[in-house]
Formats: sequence, structure tokens, C-alpha cells
Amino acid sequence: MKKPSIYGLTQEHMGAWLEERGHKKSRASHVWEWLYRRRVKDFAEMTEVNKSCVQLLSEHFVIETLTEHTRQESADGTIKFLFRLADGNLIETVLMRHKFGLSVCVTTQVGCNIGCSFCASGLLKKSRDLSAGEIVEQIMKVQFHLDQAGKGERVSHIVVMGIGEPFDNYDNISDFIRVVKDHKGLAIGARHITVSTSGLADKIKEFADSDLNVNLAVSLHAPNNELRTRIMKINKAIPIEKLMEAIEYYWDTTNRRITIEYILLQGVNDKPEHALELAELLKKRRNLAIVNLIPYNPVDEHSQYQRSEKDSITAFYDVLKKQNISVSVRLEHGADIDAACGQLRSKQIRKDQGGSLEKVSS
Repeated sequence: MKKPSIYGLTQEHMGAWLEERGHKKSRASHVWEWLYRRRVKDFAEMTEVNKSCVQLLSEHFVIETLTEHTRQESADGTIKFLFRLADGNLIETVLMRHKFGLSVCVTTQVGCNIGCSFCASGLLKKSRDLSAGEIVEQIMKVQFHLDQAGKGERVSHIVVMGIGEPFDNYDNISDFIRVVKDHKGLAIGARHITVSTSGLADKIKEFADSDLNVNLAVSLHAPNNELRTRIMKINKAIPIEKLMEAIEYYWDTTNRRITIEYILLQGVNDKPEHALELAELLKKRRNLAIVNLIPYNPVDEHSQYQRSEKDSITAFYDVLKKQNISVSVRLEHGADIDAACGQLRSKQIRKDQGGSLEKVSS
């Protein structure tokens, strides 16, 4: 069995693990310093940590498990990384530049079982969850890239919106958040971390009751059950009414606003009547949510969907504004590369499989 990534341990878990093996619990903070502040890539580089402690860690863990397969760089500064995992699977991670800092979008699963009919991420079914360490290492790989550039830049924001449904990998996502938030490590603030879900209502409630305190985004994409079920099969199991009840619970518990994500698909969900219906759905909840309209990035395998026209996006936005709904349009990144989440991965796997994704299981 291959050794797991040390990045998967929270500082608390690492301290307990060391203590069980006869070492001082406090040594975890020393190891943490070398991992996340000095950012070593080899245990042997931890020259100021107790040698027997370093030896013990190296016998049970590894630091690097991901290797860079492909890198695409956009004219706007966006970088999409295709990483190969230790078992050979491929995942995507994206670095985006904003005025407020550098944001990284991480992947949480190999493939996705949610089955949104417009999404590139679900072209290949989920084969497994990523470990907490594999998710943390995506951030570290991007930070290594920034360190190598020598400009003193650091990852300041994280969005958990890559391949997979984060709440279908809840425990590993929770540990990931605790690692990246730790003030002795990467120290990325809770308000700079956003987790996006397709709407697992029970997990939204569990998330509300946790101590994680990060931002929540919910992929809605339709204002009624009939349309949402057509484009998001998860709605059969968790209809809008149940999802909205969970969102209200989250607000009541945390007093934090939720982002409602809404991808605009030409002629499908982007008409003024859809905007009015969405406004009606959110009217009694306007204080707890902001709508983020997302221009669609077309996917070859989902040719039935096209990006909404600019005038349609503007009209949809205006309807919501007139109904006093807080709304924004997502700023696009990486439009000149494989912009859709999962698109680079699916193209590479299709290439490896001789041009077809059929019967491929990652």
C-alpha cells in the first residue's frame, strides 16, 4: 500500500499521531512550519526538526503525490494545471488572478456522479474521492509554481468548485479546510474560502453546524423543479423546496449569506420569465442570498447547450435588479484555454483512449 500524503493531517491530528508514537505533541508545529511556511519538498530538508521525528514521518508519509501533466496559460493570467495522481488518474486545478488576490479552484473527486447535463466534469463518472492530502497538495503545487516565479505572490483565496461534488466527500473536504485555514500554516482566512455544492441538503445543514465558517455557494441553475430536473438529475432526489429549506437553515444557523450560482444556457433557462420566477423564489429570502450569473462555457459533448447572448444576460440581470434581488455576473477567466471545468481532463483522457470517452471509467 502506498504511503499517504502528509498534507492530509491537520495539525491536531499530526500532534496526536506523534504523541501516540512517543514524540512530543508540540513537534507537530515545527513540522507544520517546514511544510507550509518554508515549503520543503523532502523530509530531509527539515534540518531543525528532531531527527527521529523526521525519520518516523518519512517512513509513514510522503510529501509529494501529484505530478504536473499539462499546464495551460491564458492571456488574462489564468493557469489551468492538469495533475496526475499517484494511481494515474488526472485532475484539474486552476489559478485565477483577481484584483483582490490570487484564487485557486480545487478538485475534490476523480470524476463526478451528480450528472449535470451541461457540465464537462461529469463526462466521466466518479471513480473515487480525493484524500484531504491530495486536495491540499493542489494548493501547494500552485504555491510552488508562484514561489518559483520569485515575485513573492501567495495563494490568498480558495474556491472548491472543481471536478466533483465537495459534499459527497465531506470528511476530506472538512480536513482540507482545517489545514489551509490553520494560522500557523497557509493561513487562508475563512472568508476567503468558498465551497460550492449542487445541493446536498443534509450536508448543507451539517456544514452549517460545523466550526468551519467558510462561504457557501449553491448551484441552482433553474427556478423550478421541472426545468432543474431536466438539466440537473440531482433535483429528482432533492427538489428545490428541500434545497431552499436547507439554505434557510444555513442562514439561520450561521447568519452568513449564500451565493446562488446560475449558469445561463441559451433558450433553456435565460428568458425574462425565468428571471421573474427566480426572483419570486428568492423574494422572501433576498437577505440571505446573492445570485451569481455565470456565462456558459460550451462543451463539445454537450452541444445541445450554448452560451446565452450578451443581451439575454443583461436582460436577465436587469429583471432581478428590478425585483430587488442582489445579483452579479461572474467575471470570466481563461476564455482562450479550456475554460469549462473538467474540459482539459476529458480532452486528455479522450486522446489517451483513442478519441472516445465511451466506457471509460477514469
